[in-house]
Amino acid sequence: MSGSGTRSVTHALVPSDTTEDVRARGAGVSRQVAVLPVGSFEQHGPFLPLATDTLVACAIAREIADVYPVHLLPPVTVSCSHEHAAWPGTVSISSVTLHAVVRDMAASLRRSGVEALVLVNGHGGNYVLGNVVQESSARGETMALFPAAEDWEAARERAGVRTSLLTDMHAGEIETSILLHTHPELVRPGYESADFVADDRRQLLTLGMSAYTDSGVIGRPSLGAAEKGKELLASLAESFGAYFKVLTSPSAPAGGERG
Repeated sequence: MSGSGTRSVTHALVPSDTTEDVRARGAGVSRQVAVLPVGSFEQHGPFLPLATDTLVACAIAREIADVYPVHLLPPVTVSCSHEHAAWPGTVSISSVTLHAVVRDMAASLRRSGVEALVLVNGHGGNYVLGNVVQESSARGETMALFPAAEDWEAARERAGVRTSLLTDMHAGEIETSILLHTHPELVRPGYESADFVADDRRQLLTLGMSAYTDSGVIGRPSLGAAEKGKELLASLAESFGAYFKVLTSPSAPAGGERG
């Protein structure tokens, strides 16, 4: 990769705010909201990088931060990718570890006065994040998980994505489109002929991805297009408005104890 490409990816992953930027942004809102991209480091076939889910989560989070006054955080780059263990390069942590990392970050944010946290999840295998949000809400803390399936479906329709969410499981039309829009330099040749469909995956948790695909692809990446990626992100940013309204509402949980 060229030096300019390296700088582009770094900027996409790591926010450049100073502490004064965060203070000024927080002064203009009733409740500060932090946005944490949660990605993964796992195989995405021979044409997308291992960091694809992290790049997607960061793209969504940055799109949100361009529209709403949120505190954008650097991503969690390794998560629960155990179903991809058959492919070289994949790295995972346990769900217990991911749970603990998110809880610790939320507690740290609350101590500095940021009471609400949104987890922008880029990896479907991070099932534990739903539990993290449920448990945090039960404790009276303010947390949300984004995007929901309904948000993705609305984005798919707006962008003209032809593949269903069931079929577009991994390294397919959506992920390829988002990277073609945000990081075209990272998409290698071959996606145009890599389509593979495996809609019946009911033993996935038991057998892993390798039982359903040799290439690591499940979806139709050949349908990916940069314009679709642009529209997907725009739709998700629009959908986030409802979450922001709930998180900053006076009736939302106050964020628990600081300290």
